[in-house]
Amino acid sequence: MFLDARDRVVVIIDGANLYATSKAIGIDIDYRALLTDFQERCRFIRAYYYTAYLEDQEYSSIRPLIDWLDYNGYTMVTKPAKEFSDSSGRRKSKGNMDIEITGDALDLSPHYDHLILFSGDGDFTALVAAVQRRGKKVTVVSTLSTPTPMIADDLRRQADFFVDVVDLTKKFGRPVPGAPESSESNES
Repeated sequence: MFLDARDRVVVIIDGANLYATSKAIGIDIDYRALLTDFQERCRFIRAYYYTAYLEDQEYSSIRPLIDWLDYNGYTMVTKPAKEFSDSSGRRKSKGNMDIEITGDALDLSPHYDHLILFSGDGDFTALVAAVQRRGKKVTVVSTLSTPTPMIADDLRRQADFFVDVVDLTKKFGRPVPGAPESSESNES
């Protein structure tokens, strides 16, 4: 990942998007090693992790991760997901964090030189452009390695730098037992 040691860096992680990406390539992210790498390679400011969760569930599979990240150096931004019934009557949940991510990235921009955005969501293309107009560099982290790319083409083109999660997982990933191997590991 391109980092200038002089840059003040903020990391913003779209939790739902990174989760879907890492699941699609069959890897768990080593968040401790990732944070340590940023702290050692640049003037690291903070890492934010955004996620929604179901508030009324007795057990939420995301809760242990939220707690671990919160206790281990990440700033957690969470909100309850909204439950609804779709047209077929199935219960669904929705917890979009785009507004929170956008607001924070813009509010924090006077304090960083380089934004690292972990998301492939094309809705962030305008955010990346706005941050760049403020003189900031933006790296987008997602993947092109899945059968359907997890990153919107417009977002990838707008970013100053693109890093494929598959490349990061060589240093910060652990295979998930029973998960399909990524296409890259099948080529060896």
